[in-house]
Amino acid sequence: MAKLILTQEVTGLGSAGDVVDVKNGYARNYLLPRGFATLWTKGGEKQVESIKTARQIRAVKSLEEAQALAAQLQASAVKLEVTAGEGGRLFGAVKAADVADAVEAAGRGSIDKRVVTLPSAIKATGRFQAHARLHEDVLAVIDLDVVGAKTKKK
Repeated sequence: MAKLILTQEVTGLGSAGDVVDVKNGYARNYLLPRGFATLWTKGGEKQVESIKTARQIRAVKSLEEAQALAAQLQASAVKLEVTAGEGGRLFGAVKAADVADAVEAAGRGSIDKRVVTLPSAIKATGRFQAHARLHEDVLAVIDLDVVGAKTKKK
């Protein structure tokens, strides 16, 4: 087992500043090369404290920003144009990245695709909802209006 200090949030493992024990291969092949963690040392305790205080300062500031962004996202439905066939069936499915791009194109702010979750697969036109975890305490519900894009005929 390897003892590590997380430098950023890792889903299912912990937040920045947490000291975790993980298997050696996970640490060596995933967490350390991507910069998600550093090796734990006795001198690393100072690093843990500085990471946690920085996280607390950012959390207070980002909470207010997240609440404002959530209000913008929930104001009205976001129009999402996708290529669709007969009967409104999509070619493929709507992904989290598509939702993030549509929100930005609608002028509602910028969100990261990694905070967007879709409760169910969107494979047809219609009205749907997506969820965006903007902060630990703020979950925004985004109403999506999925419409078929006009395609040019040759």
